[in-house]
Amino acid sequence: MHGGSRLLGRVEVVGRAALARAGGPRVRPESPQRILVAHHLLLGDTLMLTPLLAKLRARWPAADIAMTVPTSVAPLYGGRPFGVRVLPWDPRALDRTLFDEPAFDLAIVPGDNRFAWLAAALRARWIVAFAGDRPWSKSLAIDEQLPYPGTPGAWGDMVAQLVSGPAPASYRAADWPAPACAPFARPASPYAVLHVGASSPLKQWLPERWSALADALVARGLTPVWSAGPGEVAAIDAADPAQRFARFAGTLSLAQLWHLVADAALLVAPDTGIAHMGRLTWTPTVTLFGPGSAVICGPGDFWRDAPYRAVTVEAFPCRDQHVLFRREIAWVQRCGRTLGQCSRPRCMEAIALAPVLDAVDALRGGR
Repeated sequence: MHGGSRLLGRVEVVGRAALARAGGPRVRPESPQRILVAHHLLLGDTLMLTPLLAKLRARWPAADIAMTVPTSVAPLYGGRPFGVRVLPWDPRALDRTLFDEPAFDLAIVPGDNRFAWLAAALRARWIVAFAGDRPWSKSLAIDEQLPYPGTPGAWGDMVAQLVSGPAPASYRAADWPAPACAPFARPASPYAVLHVGASSPLKQWLPERWSALADALVARGLTPVWSAGPGEVAAIDAADPAQRFARFAGTLSLAQLWHLVADAALLVAPDTGIAHMGRLTWTPTVTLFGPGSAVICGPGDFWRDAPYRAVTVEAFPCRDQHVLFRREIAWVQRCGRTLGQCSRPRCMEAIALAPVLDAVDALRGGR
């Protein structure tokens, strides 16, 4: 059913886009009153768009700014950070409610350029995106294509450059109102959230190291709390077979998980969406980078003041791919291999316990 709905949805989007673009020449708006950010990214990539939202709001304080997001992510934006409202949607479902939106003056497409067709279907008068996406047909509806920066930087800072003008002010925790959530059993403070799940098994740390980290945190006066996504209970079982510590394995909504992280004294996680959530909640966060880039997914300039440390093995030999969102970028150093191409996470196995504890102690002032 989803497959049929997705096909029908694509046909409708392209048809509406072609009809909307059939008019005369388009002109870049100087003072857009309605702005759209069009994407369907995963949680971490969505949260990394925050510098773009901050810049749009600073540039056009009175504009109506809307952003498409996966339905599951929408509750995090319930407090309308930077005055942005979200448009929850699922491209697998035939949902026409988006098309009730009035026309947009400006649309930004920060990731996959195929969502420029969605922006065009929503009657965006001027669409901006990064150049170089493949295949070329994705970009036919785009009015202005900008190159990725030629020097290393955080992706959040890079997407903000799709809008001209000064960089946004650095992030502060008060910029993001906490989302409402249903009550849940919260751990007693002080506690540390150890998020063992990841979007790929190639981002998972060794269970015995998680276990050793938990013991070391107990010695530092923190109670470990395990966290993982739906279907990742086995990862917690491997790290804590005796079930010594409380666990939240896919049992919390994203809004509840936000509050679990926000109230924690520490968060340790692989390079995944929860690590980016830790920056937004201003929780002291240690992120473990294996195949991913600690530069691209790091705090950059926007989150420069956040309590954060990255732990990685620099210049790991097979972190040698130069692709970001299907664009070839010379300075990019990352790995997007699958389990079929890489049998085990050697880059994560190379991360020892000692540098993780060093990062924890640095964040906690040596305590």
